[in-house]
Amino acid sequence: MTMSGCCLTNLWLVLDYVLPTLTQAPRFNLLAIVILSRGKCGLSTCTSRYLVAMATADLLSIVTQVILFRICYNYLLSIPPVCSVDIVLLRAATDFSVWFTVTFTLDRVVVICCQKLKTKYCTKRTAAVVVASTCIVLCLKNVPFYFAYEAVEIIDNAVWFCYPIPTYYTQPGWVGFDWFDTVLTPFLPFTYIVLLNILTVRHILVASRVRKGLRGQSKGENRSDPEMQSRKKSVILLFTISGSFILLWLVYVIEFLYYNMTGTNPRDYNNSEYIFKHVGWMLRNLSCCTNTFIYGATQSKFREQVTSMLKYPVTSIIQLINKQNN
Repeated sequence: MTMSGCCLTNLWLVLDYVLPTLTQAPRFNLLAIVILSRGKCGLSTCTSRYLVAMATADLLSIVTQVILFRICYNYLLSIPPVCSVDIVLLRAATDFSVWFTVTFTLDRVVVICCQKLKTKYCTKRTAAVVVASTCIVLCLKNVPFYFAYEAVEIIDNAVWFCYPIPTYYTQPGWVGFDWFDTVLTPFLPFTYIVLLNILTVRHILVASRVRKGLRGQSKGENRSDPEMQSRKKSVILLFTISGSFILLWLVYVIEFLYYNMTGTNPRDYNNSEYIFKHVGWMLRNLSCCTNTFIYGATQSKFREQVTSMLKYPVTSIIQLINKQNN
C-alpha cells in the first residue's frame, strides 16, 4: 500500500473509532441494559427483553468492532487464528444488532395490529425463545468466516495481518456465501422492517379514520385528540427507524454491489475505492449504535429512569451527609 494509502487507512481507523465513541454508545447501551432489566419503564416483560437483547447486541458489536478489532488489531488480534475468531464474533454481533431490531419490530406489529395473537405471542417465554433461537442460528451462520481469512504478511518470522483469502471473491462457493451473508444482513431485515412498518402505518391510519368518525370530527374542526397524537408519534418513530437503517447501510450495500458487478477484488482497490469501502463499514458500525437510542430515548419513562440513575449518587451522598449531621 502507498504512503497516501496508509495515511488514509489511519484516518479511517481514527474515524471508525471516534464516530461511535462520540455518540457515547457504549455507555448508553450499558445504561439501557441496566434500566430496562429493572422493568420500571412501563413496558411489558416481553418488550423489555427484546430491548435488552438489542442493547446487549449493540454493546457487543461496539466491543468487537471498535475496541477489539480496531484498537487491539496491531497488538494481538492480528495474529491468526485470533483474528479469525474476532471476525466471527464481530460479524455475529452485527447480525444480532440488526435481527433483534426485526424481532422487536415484529413484536410491535403484533401488539398494534394483531390483538388476537397478542396474548399468545407477546409473552416473556416467547421472547426468550425468539432471542435464543436467533442467536444460535446467526452464530452457526457466521462459522464459515473463520475459514475465510488467512495471514498475508510475515514480520520478524511471525505471522501478522489476516485478510479474506483470494478465492473468497472468485470461488463460486465463497461468492455464494458472500451473497447469502449480505442478503441475510441487511437485505432481508430491510425488507422485513419496511413491510412491517407499512403494515403498522396502514393499521394506524385506518384506526385513526375510524376514531375520527366515532368522535364526529369534521374537516373544519381542530379539536385535540391525545390518542391520534400518540399514533402520529408512532408513525414518525417507525419512519425514523427505517430511514436510519437505510441511510447507514446504503454505502455498504453499494460497495457490495460494486465489486460483484465489476468483478473487482476489494484487495485491489485504489485509494478512493478503499475509502468508500471503509466509510460503508464505519456507517454500518454507527447503525449498531442507534437502535437502542431511537427506541429507548423516545420513551418518557425511560428518560425518567435515566435521570433518576444519574441523580442517585448525588442524592445518596446528600442523604448520607444529612444522616451524619442528625
